[in-house]
Amino acid sequence: MNIKPPPKPIRPYSKKELRKMYGISEKTFNTWLEPHKEKIGQRLGWYYNVKQVNIIFDLLGVPDELY
Repeated sequence: MNIKPPPKPIRPYSKKELRKMYGISEKTFNTWLEPHKEKIGQRLGWYYNVKQVNIIFDLLGVPDELY
């Protein structure tokens, strides 16, 4: 049985940081988020806030890097 430890605390992340965690290109990341744009909401500045990051993680899964 392979049990993962609980994820690290979630903080605000930029698009670049999130793309890097998922290991995908900007184009792919934008394609993944496009259908959920309304649910996620607009970024204020460079970062998605903690609530938005939680929504993204719910939609795409929590990256392994956070475990």
